[in-house]
Amino acid sequence: MHPEPQINRDYRQFAIQIKAWAVELGFADARIGAATLPPAAEAGLAAWLVDGCHGEMDYMARHGSLRARPTELVPGTLSIVSVRLRYWPSAAADSAAVLADGEQAYLSRYALGRDYHKTVRQRLQKLATRIETAYGAFGYRVFTDSAPLMEVALASQSGLGWRGKHTLLIEQGEGSYFFLGELLTDLPLPPDPPQANHCGSCTRCLTACPTGAITAPYHVDARRCLSYLSIEYAGSIPLELRPLFGNRIYGCDDCQLVCPWNRFAVPTTEADFSPRHSLDAVSLATLFAWTAADFATRMAGSAVYRIGYEAWSRNIAIALGNAPRTPAVLAALVARQNDPSPLVQEHVAWALERHAATP
Repeated sequence: MHPEPQINRDYRQFAIQIKAWAVELGFADARIGAATLPPAAEAGLAAWLVDGCHGEMDYMARHGSLRARPTELVPGTLSIVSVRLRYWPSAAADSAAVLADGEQAYLSRYALGRDYHKTVRQRLQKLATRIETAYGAFGYRVFTDSAPLMEVALASQSGLGWRGKHTLLIEQGEGSYFFLGELLTDLPLPPDPPQANHCGSCTRCLTACPTGAITAPYHVDARRCLSYLSIEYAGSIPLELRPLFGNRIYGCDDCQLVCPWNRFAVPTTEADFSPRHSLDAVSLATLFAWTAADFATRMAGSAVYRIGYEAWSRNIAIALGNAPRTPAVLAALVARQNDPSPLVQEHVAWALERHAATP
């Protein structure tokens, strides 16, 4: 039982106040949805897992249907507050220009600064504290890409945006460059209506995907996705996919860069998400010269840190193999052809063979 609240229990008005507090705390927007998802969401997830589209992300199969059942993850959940936080760094070098320069490294723009998990969680916790101050003790848990939840489905259901054909959330007035977070609560808050889907007949994201990982609208095969391969996958990159990496060494933004709705993108005001160590425009050779100690020091507090030095080096070796055949590129590869890591050695050897075959 809840103690007597310090406010009138007009949950509709209280929901409006919660969303206003979220914006005051720096979120771009907040919406409220039910704690259940439609059966089609769970069925779609099950089919995707059966097809093996999750690759080696075993945790997705392990949690299975739990991802579509928030009330089983946090018993007693009645409503979910979904929030979004902008991350597009206005100070970053132009993405198209970096992608067009084969000697430079391209990192997904969300990862240029500090890790977003802590920022989103802290603000959600502050939101929960405000609610508790006004309402009294209540049951809740905060999440941001940190639990088996179908975040995009929940956000879409709440009206925070709609699920685009690239499977990311899109908001009509701001595009898709934002992080998502959730506050699961036992408060009976009224849900917001969903937004209409405005993708229409557009298929730019499908066409732009470097590896054809968006195999159909609203369907991504992670096994071909450069974000999965460069971040989640720890092994040897399939030979046929290596040339398709281009100069992307951490994640891939191509499907978002071509999305018409991102012409309305609003840059972040978060200093934490500003580029660090010139990662928005830095040469592949410079990054490949980093030692493990350099990586640990410079990537501390970054989302990139979690992939580790070995995968980081593997990714850069591939990009160097795709880079122009210049003295700096070749010298960078030769310097690490006897790398202690067999995985890195293999990818360096591939890159050098690729350049040897270049006229």
